[in-house]
Amino acid sequence: MNYIFHLTGFYDKIQEDNRLNPTHISLYLALFQFWNLNRFRNPISISRNEMMKLSKISAFGTYHKCIKELQEFGYIEYIPSFNSYKGSLVNLFSFDNSEEIQNLNMKRIKKQTASEQVENRMHIKIDTGSEQALIPSINSTNSLNNKQLKDNDHSRIFDEENLLLKKKNRSIEIPPNISEVEIYFLERDSTKLEAERFFNHYESNGWLVGGKSKMKNWEAAARNWLLNTKKFNNTSNSTSSANGVELKPNHLNATTNKSYRDEL
Repeated sequence: MNYIFHLTGFYDKIQEDNRLNPTHISLYLALFQFWNLNRFRNPISISRNEMMKLSKISAFGTYHKCIKELQEFGYIEYIPSFNSYKGSLVNLFSFDNSEEIQNLNMKRIKKQTASEQVENRMHIKIDTGSEQALIPSINSTNSLNNKQLKDNDHSRIFDEENLLLKKKNRSIEIPPNISEVEIYFLERDSTKLEAERFFNHYESNGWLVGGKSKMKNWEAAARNWLLNTKKFNNTSNSTSSANGVELKPNHLNATTNKSYRDEL
């Protein structure tokens, strides 16, 4: 279907129709958008809340009045749903100027019997205060959204697998790159200086553990290095002099209360 011809025919039709007001046109364009998403296949499935939000109609009564009148004026065929889990159906008629399409529209209008129209009107009035389905069941909108979610999940899983693979390769490659060592030490709340000390130490002995065995996992060696560093720092900080005065690293073991009158 050529939607340009359709919209042109629609505006030609409403130009001569004095029964319509802006709310009718707004609601019809909202229906047209759903029809467009469904690739112009009839019927489309709609929900009242979505239609009211898209057409900017705030009152339930106005919405039901407009959609009922759009059907009576020959713009749509409205098939309300009274199942809370299923959306209502709407057939949109083509307003292409070709004679063949106009005849097809007339057949669709005649297909609905007078008894069905009366029943639909009664149900529309009853349904004014009740909620219809919130999710369309036929429109391709949901299928497109679900496909996008699946693509996002696959992309996230792929990124996580790549990250794990990079970490695994980082542990296997010996010698590592200095930047990798620095990043690993920073992740462990250490410093770049400590990372350089670790790298220079093992670079100088050919990446041997204990000077004999070839290193298999530099990350494990880095963790041991950090543990030993913490033990050394704790031991140095807890050192005190014989007089109970706390000693600081890199300072002489001397006190300020020494008496120089005493013999050596």
